[in-house]
Amino acid sequence: MRLSMRRTDFRFENSAIKVIADRSYQEVKLSGLTVGPFEEGNEYEVYYWIAKELVKAGLAHFREEDGIDATKLYKIQWKERIQVAGQISELPENFYPKLRRYLANLKSELKNEPERLQEYERAKHLAWDIVSSRMKKIVSLSTGPIQGEHVLGKMAQEERLIYERLSHIIQEWREQILEHHTEE
Repeated sequence: MRLSMRRTDFRFENSAIKVIADRSYQEVKLSGLTVGPFEEGNEYEVYYWIAKELVKAGLAHFREEDGIDATKLYKIQWKERIQVAGQISELPENFYPKLRRYLANLKSELKNEPERLQEYERAKHLAWDIVSSRMKKIVSLSTGPIQGEHVLGKMAQEERLIYERLSHIIQEWREQILEHHTEE
């Protein structure tokens, strides 16, 4: 499972994401890769790992609509809770990698801004509630008939992996329980 999470994170780190240049900057050449030039205020699509470095260097910022924040977490939690039993809502693309990074950033900001502890705790609580609610639904869905793409398509990659493994384990268990063994 840990390897699958690392693969998901690797894919996310190497996925394209849009940033907005905070200042103009010349072209930067990295081993076989050219980034820029950047003009202040313009939007650029770069790999996430590059975007992270541009943000850290103060050259750009992430587009607000692409990230996760407390307001978005609250909306996702609310949307998940209003689903009828057996239904799962669709998450934003790359939700879990973005969530992990959002929580890690909030936590690291606590060192310099301890007054943000309540914000961090609230975000962690919302995240826990979303994950718990979805896991209950995924466990329930995995005990029933194989789900179609209309349900599976709403699951994040990480959730789909859990669903598939649980379904397989439960199916195998059922087959073993229902197998008729006779001693000869």
